[in-house]
Amino acid sequence: MADPTQTPKNLRPLSRFITTHDSTGKAIFSNALSEDMPIQSMKDGADFSLAYTSSHFPAQLNNDADLAEYSSYLTTPPGITISTGNVCRIVDVRPGSMSPMHRTVSLDYGVVLEGEVELILDSGETRLLKRGDVAVQRGTNHAWKNVTPDLVDPVTGVKTGQWARMLYVLAPAEDILLDGGKRLGEVVDGIGVRPST
Repeated sequence: MADPTQTPKNLRPLSRFITTHDSTGKAIFSNALSEDMPIQSMKDGADFSLAYTSSHFPAQLNNDADLAEYSSYLTTPPGITISTGNVCRIVDVRPGSMSPMHRTVSLDYGVVLEGEVELILDSGETRLLKRGDVAVQRGTNHAWKNVTPDLVDPVTGVKTGQWARMLYVLAPAEDILLDGGKRLGEVVDGIGVRPST
């Protein structure tokens, strides 16, 4: 089998379509930003696409305030979460690769869009997520591993690793406190993003 770190991405490029209103209140597509999804390549081989963010909850849509906030994050990406708003991100994961163990102080919904991904908790427990499966991540220490089966060429027998794609929506949470008051904070060492704000 070929080196999985050299496997070309076999997933289509992403677009995101942002809506707004015209002066009469009719829904239209915004042309304030390109429809091409921006990509940030991480050192573990994953590609992070920042689909959208909001720095406020509830979101501030008037006068396109949310568009301005999101636009600023395209030049200076946020941490994994935004403590006052939310983040929608798509992550493409190389064949066989695994993220570092990490924890955010957030409530996350992780949906497998393509491939198969193993969710690994720091307790050693795991779950296999297939296309359409959802992980509800509640501030726990975890890692993600792309375990998508290889494709095998029926003629040559050559195996080709497959990329996986996940959609994440992250919302801030109150501090995570264990019995006895011990606080669990964010752990993002080795993930390649700055700490959340």
